Amino acid sequence: MSVEQRKKMIILMINMFIAIGSFGIIIPILPAYLESINQGGTAAGLMIAIFAGAQLIFSPIAGKWADQYGRRKMIIYGLTGLTISMFVFYAFDSIWWLYASRVIGGIGAALLIPAIFAYVADITTLDQRARGNSLVSAAMSLGIVIGPGIGGFLADFGLKMPFLISALVSLVAVLFSVGVLKESVTKQTSTTMNVPDDEESMARKIIRSVKMPYFIPLVITLVMSFGLMAYESVLGLFVDNQFGATPQQIALMITAAGIISVVVQLFIVDRLVNRYGEGTVLNIFLGVAAGGFLLSLFASSYTAFFVVTLIIFLATSILRPVLNTLISKLAGDEQGFAMGMNNAYVSIGNVLGPTLAGMLYDVKIIYPFILGLILLVATLVVTLTWQKNLLKRNQQIKLKEV
Repeated sequence: MSVEQRKKMIILMINMFIAIGSFGIIIPILPAYLESINQGGTAAGLMIAIFAGAQLIFSPIAGKWADQYGRRKMIIYGLTGLTISMFVFYAFDSIWWLYASRVIGGIGAALLIPAIFAYVADITTLDQRARGNSLVSAAMSLGIVIGPGIGGFLADFGLKMPFLISALVSLVAVLFSVGVLKESVTKQTSTTMNVPDDEESMARKIIRSVKMPYFIPLVITLVMSFGLMAYESVLGLFVDNQFGATPQQIALMITAAGIISVVVQLFIVDRLVNRYGEGTVLNIFLGVAAGGFLLSLFASSYTAFFVVTLIIFLATSILRPVLNTLISKLAGDEQGFAMGMNNAYVSIGNVLGPTLAGMLYDVKIIYPFILGLILLVATLVVTLTWQKNLLKRNQQIKLKEV
C-alpha cells in the first residue's frame, strides 16, 4: 500500500477500534448494573437482540446511503449514533431508556460498519483488499479484547463510570473523523454507481441479494455469525456448569480468543489468501470451524474446552475478512449495498444465534454445539458446490470469448 493508503487505513482502523472498544467497555459491569436497577438476564438478552435487530433493519438502507451520499458522512453519522447511545445509557436508569439507547446504537453500527468496509474497497486494489479487510477486522477484534479490560478497571471508580468514558471516547472519534477523514468516492464516481430505489424495503433488498453473485458468501456470513454468537452466548454457562469455571477463567478464555483473532488478522490472513486464494482458505477454515464444534462435544476439561474455543475463534477470525473480501470482489460498483447486506446477514445471525442457543441449552446443554456443527457442515457442502458451479460458469464464458 502507498503512504496515502496507509494513512486512510489507520484512520478507519482507529474509528472501528473506538466504536467496538467503547461498547466493550461496558460488558464487564453490565450484569452488576442491571442488578442495581432490578433487572436481570431477560433485560441483558433483550439489549443484545434490540441492538442486533436495529442493525439488521437499517444495514441495507445504510449501505445504499453509503453509495448515494458518500462513505465519510455515514461513518460520521454512525459514530454520532453510537456516541448518543452511550450518553443515554449513562444519563438514565430507566430500562426503557436503556432499550432506546440500544436502538440508537444499533442504527449507528448499521451506518458505520458497511461504510467503513466500502471505504476500504474504494482505496484498495483487488489484490490489496484482503489485507485491508484484515486490518479493519483486526481493529474490531482489538476493540473486543481491550474494551472489557478497560471497563473492569474503570468500574473501581463507580458502576456508571465506564458508560461515561465510553461516551466521551466515542465523541472523540466523531470529532477525529470530522477533522481528518476525507471522502473516498468522488461525485462523478458516485453518479455512476448502481444505487437502489429509495422505496425498496429491507425485505426486497434481502430478496434481491439472493440473485447477487455474492449470495452464497452472504449465507456463509450468516451461518458464521449465528454459530459464533450461539457459541459465545452459552460459553460461560457451559464451562461453569461442566467444569466449575470461575468468572476470571471465563474472562481469560474470551481475552485469549480475542488476542488470537487480532494476531491472525494482522499477520496471517493476507498471506494465506495470497498463497491459496479466497476459495481454498474459505473451504479449509469452514472445515476447521466445524471440527471445533465437533471437538466441543467431547471436551472433558476446562483446558480442553479452552483449546477448542481458540480453534473456533481462529477459524472465524480468518473467515470474516475472507468473506468480506469475496463479497467486495463480486459486488462491482455496489460496494455500499453489498456491505450493507453483509452487515444485515451478520445481524440476522446475531439475533437468531443467542435466541436459539439459549432455548436449546435449556433442553440439553450440548444441543447448541450440535446445531452449530450441523449448520457448518451443511454450509461447507453448499460452498463446495457453489465454487464448482462458479468455476464451470467461468470456463464456459472463456470458451465463448475464444
